[in-house]
Amino acid sequence: MSTGRHYQNAYVTRDVDKAVAGFKQYADVRALMEIEVPVQVWTPKGEGTGVQKLAFVWVGDLNYELIQPKDGDVLAIYRNALPADDSLSFHHVCHVVDDFAALMARVEQQPFPVVLKGGTPGLLEFVYVDTRPWLGHYTEYVWMVPERWAAMGGR
Repeated sequence: MSTGRHYQNAYVTRDVDKAVAGFKQYADVRALMEIEVPVQVWTPKGEGTGVQKLAFVWVGDLNYELIQPKDGDVLAIYRNALPADDSLSFHHVCHVVDDFAALMARVEQQPFPVVLKGGTPGLLEFVYVDTRPWLGHYTEYVWMVPERWAAMGGR
């Protein structure tokens, strides 16, 4: 399943600060947002809170999400993909969608399992689908209000 508008490539790392420094040195960074945030998520193993350090780096209209899992068993999807060193490891692509309920109806009809869900209803909602057997990586779908999109640096 592939739908929505691809706008993001995401990487996991043990050192977000080093990754951001690399983007500042080698890319034409248009916008940058860095946060460390607890997030409440659902996984097939249950619900829980995880803490992650994130950077959203915009180069033109492509966003690079840099993810450093900090705490919480629910972040195994990221932690299990970390490289042995502090380099970047490609993890997933993300597509923004206009209607999250319609997306979830489509997700339920396709063969790839949901491995992570979260967000704040009415503000931002996301779901990860395990498309590794098809594409070699996870696919995330996100819906957000226009104000959140603008605050992230989207245009």
